[in-house]
Amino acid sequence: MAHLPQVKIPATYIRGGTSKGVFFRLQDLPEACQVPGAARDQLFMRVIGSPDPYAAHIDGMGGATSSTSKCVILSKSSVPEHDVDYLYGQVSIDKPFVDWSGNCGNLSTAAGAFAIHAGLVDPARIPDNGVAVVRIWQANIQKTIIAHVPVSNGQVQETGDFELDGVTFPAAEIVLEFMDPSDDGEDGGSMFPTGNLVDDLEVPGVGTFKATMITAGIPTVFVNAADIGYTGTELREQINSDPEALKRFEAIRVAGALRMGLIKTPEEAATRQHTPKIAFVAPPTTYTASSGKTIDAGDVDLLVRALSMGKLHHAMMGTAAVAIGTAAAIPGTLVNLAAGGGEREAVRFGHPSGTLRVGAQAKQVDGQWTVTKAIMSRSARIIMEGWVRVPGGTF
Repeated sequence: MAHLPQVKIPATYIRGGTSKGVFFRLQDLPEACQVPGAARDQLFMRVIGSPDPYAAHIDGMGGATSSTSKCVILSKSSVPEHDVDYLYGQVSIDKPFVDWSGNCGNLSTAAGAFAIHAGLVDPARIPDNGVAVVRIWQANIQKTIIAHVPVSNGQVQETGDFELDGVTFPAAEIVLEFMDPSDDGEDGGSMFPTGNLVDDLEVPGVGTFKATMITAGIPTVFVNAADIGYTGTELREQINSDPEALKRFEAIRVAGALRMGLIKTPEEAATRQHTPKIAFVAPPTTYTASSGKTIDAGDVDLLVRALSMGKLHHAMMGTAAVAIGTAAAIPGTLVNLAAGGGEREAVRFGHPSGTLRVGAQAKQVDGQWTVTKAIMSRSARIIMEGWVRVPGGTF
């Protein structure tokens, strides 16, 4: 029996924020994968090593977590006044699908840096030394992201002393601006799809909870930690080792997705795991982060824990941080109340790995809340570049 040789494709493996992903230039993909569809999905699943019933990703580039099961495509932008188009695919670990429904805020950082590395930004826009402003069109959600990327001697500066909780080593700081993040771009809908800052969310078989359902950065369902039996100080193992807890969180997420109009039937949620996110909030209290570092109550405004792809995230998703910052800026949301209430333009929250500061500028226009931009700092670093190989016949 003849066996097809492996296909090798130019690729770059990059850490962005607290995530990692395999990055491709659109022009480097096999022709069948340069357009959306089954071939592209099959390629990305095989690159990552999914679906994997062992949930280990031994035969792929994935790291068997939602933070490391990601692929990205960049190309010169099709949108005026932008440098690159950035398309993000969240690859399921144990099921055969790629979720294209949202963005990855962490890898948005890497998208800005990779755009320069890959020669996709006009050289005239890149200083020899200073900060390059990369205008990114986020194609999944139809939004603009501005990445301020440090440059030394005409190259992206990757090393530095900026420390990010959840990342072991320091690197160069990249500032991200998420422009007009008030809706997810799918239907141009309200930032609060239900029309309320807080709803009573009925979850069949689980209970009814107060919830803030917001679409900013990424659709997110926020509930109070105390209402679901938690303190907000939980670490990843405490949640992820409890199958019943994960089932309850998924039930809450599905109920929120239905109320937000993101899905029409509960069954649709199985193939839309990336959005919405589910997060729980609590007032500040002192706790020990996963690194062993003590996070003092006085150093944070609130505590937040969030789940991604069915598991508690080890730190915080970048897009969820945008949702946190936005909700915190709007008086009356559960996030704002957990932070002490009132008006604010920035918030520092505690997550399992430490703390993160995010700013947002919110205002009411004709009775509707809107956010002009959210700002946060991350870092990015190329880990490996060359070719990724997949067996022939994959796509």
